[in-house]
Amino acid sequence: MTWLLPRLAAAMLAVVLGVLLGRLAGELAGAARLGGIVGGAVCIAAVVLVDAWRGQRLMSWLRGPQQGSAPRDAGFWGELGYRVERALRVRELAVENERKRLEQFFSAIEASPNGVLLLDEQDQIEWCNSVAADHFGLDPQRDRRQRVTNLVRAPAFVAYLQGGQFADAVSFVDPLGRRTFSVLVRAYGEGMKLVLSQDVTERERADAMRRDFVANVSHEIRTPLTVLAGFVETMATVPLTEVENKRVLVLMEQQTHRMQALVADLLTLAQLEGSPRPAADRWVAVASLMKRAEADATALSGGRHTIIVDTGDDAELAGAETELLSAIGNLLNNAVRYTPEGGRIEVHWSRRADGGAEIDVVDTGIGIAREHLGRLTERFYRVDGSRSRETGGTGLGLSIVKRLVEAHGGTIGIEDNVPTGAQFVVSIPAATAAMLASIRPAAPT
Repeated sequence: MTWLLPRLAAAMLAVVLGVLLGRLAGELAGAARLGGIVGGAVCIAAVVLVDAWRGQRLMSWLRGPQQGSAPRDAGFWGELGYRVERALRVRELAVENERKRLEQFFSAIEASPNGVLLLDEQDQIEWCNSVAADHFGLDPQRDRRQRVTNLVRAPAFVAYLQGGQFADAVSFVDPLGRRTFSVLVRAYGEGMKLVLSQDVTERERADAMRRDFVANVSHEIRTPLTVLAGFVETMATVPLTEVENKRVLVLMEQQTHRMQALVADLLTLAQLEGSPRPAADRWVAVASLMKRAEADATALSGGRHTIIVDTGDDAELAGAETELLSAIGNLLNNAVRYTPEGGRIEVHWSRRADGGAEIDVVDTGIGIAREHLGRLTERFYRVDGSRSRETGGTGLGLSIVKRLVEAHGGTIGIEDNVPTGAQFVVSIPAATAAMLASIRPAAPT
């Protein structure tokens, strides 16, 4: 009521002042009473007009965008304009804060590695982040308000969404068959749905590789064990001649060595996958590595091949000597096993323009078909399983080489020269290779 009393007092004062002025003017004309009435009416009309003008100014501001300040009039309309403006500014600030929080929320969802898709009660797309758009093949802007089942035709997803049973996730493969997605739906609000998607391609591949690994290990160990068990049973139940007995013992020794080699390679792989990167402050002469690897390969070849090894002059490599020797030695031994008698095996060391180096192992063996190149470094992968076992291979050599090279910051590439042989290229970064001790890269601190 604080605004009412001053307003009434001002109106009464204006009426009294109008009556007095009207009476004074009316006395001059000989009609003092009429003059008072006219003067009071004029003042009342003036007060009403001023009041209406102020109210109209405030209404015009309210009807507009309220960009500037409200009319700064005195009295009732001034206070009303101020309070309305303050309420609007508080509301605008609250709306802006909510908008910023909503933007932050959506930015957080956008940064999520998983796909997020919001559906209304009609399964129409309300919003999706870029990951979900990639998973489902959607356009975040164009496809809004579109029914998701009209755009995503994967039968497993459509049946899952329409079934309404969302306790477990569902998996489906993209139309090209390259990626696998896991989708989980959660209901919220009034018929709304939150669809969460995740690319599980690598996980599925890793699970498949793990299953294959276990199956392959079981098979690789079971085979020699079966042979050994058969020989033991034979020796225990069947009388053998001295020649037969020696032959059985030789075969048993071969199978034992095969299992020992397999277990040794498995232990090497396990150690590599769980060990830290080799120290970068230990340097090994390339010439020493090459000579030792050449000696091992020559012994394995037994003079059946021509082996030429470039010793690398005064080059050095940073890392673990035993691991580097194992990588080069495995590649050379592989070349010996798969190169026919009389073939040629060469090892070349070369520097690259960027300061790095390459070790090329080239043979004139049976070669590798192009479809096998991408999988040769997988554990137990063999182009010809029977030939690999005949030559004493475990199927883990190239997997070990790959991990050894990567542990030293390098990469391994394989090129086919069917039917004239194969070429394995080990690329070494500049930080790992040096020509002289005086120009070695500084060890990282």
